[in-house]
Amino acid sequence: MITATNLSKVYNGTRVLNIEHLDIPPGQNFGLVGNNGAGKTTFFSLLLDLIQPTTGNIFNKDITVSESEEWKPFTSSFIDESFLIGYLTPEEYFYFIGELRNRNKADIDSFLTQFEDLFNGEIIGRKKYLRDLSKGNQKKVGIVAALIGDPEVVILDEPFANLDPTTQIRLKKLLKELSKTGTTVLISSHDLIHVTEVCERIVVLDKGDIVKDIETSEATLNELEDYFSREILE
Repeated sequence: MITATNLSKVYNGTRVLNIEHLDIPPGQNFGLVGNNGAGKTTFFSLLLDLIQPTTGNIFNKDITVSESEEWKPFTSSFIDESFLIGYLTPEEYFYFIGELRNRNKADIDSFLTQFEDLFNGEIIGRKKYLRDLSKGNQKKVGIVAALIGDPEVVILDEPFANLDPTTQIRLKKLLKELSKTGTTVLISSHDLIHVTEVCERIVVLDKGDIVKDIETSEATLNELEDYFSREILE
């Protein structure tokens, strides 16, 4: 589904990402972890053609991301609040994204009913602009909007940050159910517990390099904690 080959990004002479080869198959819940500056956001930015690679390519369903826009109709993402349009209400934003995904208002209204528990009465019908919502509620809007139109690939950067514990649990359930539909979900997170619960495979980045590629098991959390504990000692 997604392949990176000889992929690198250099800023001011410093290599911040260096991936010789990475394959992410269709339908996989894929986790990306690492300390600040490890290259996680850089990788997602390259995957979304927000920046250009210094060398190499990323392919999404055999489409070269930096050379074609044909991947956009089946790919969706929420990276941070800058993806939102602050002067819109949540409903207006959902309808706007729906239009981009060829969904009418009735389609969107029906789609949103499945997220009533996640919204917890704080999103729809509140007559608030997105800019006036809490960081957590902005994140809820961004994540749900990323699911409009049944995308084949969903990319989420730090989806659990700023969410209360109840919402985190609901989101984990949602992401697990999403993977059962065959959707490829890529998640970057600092939260090792959440990412091991949701993802069936986890890649660890360190200073732009892949240092671990783990099929998730009961031992994965301990393995990750041991790795990052050694980082502290070193």
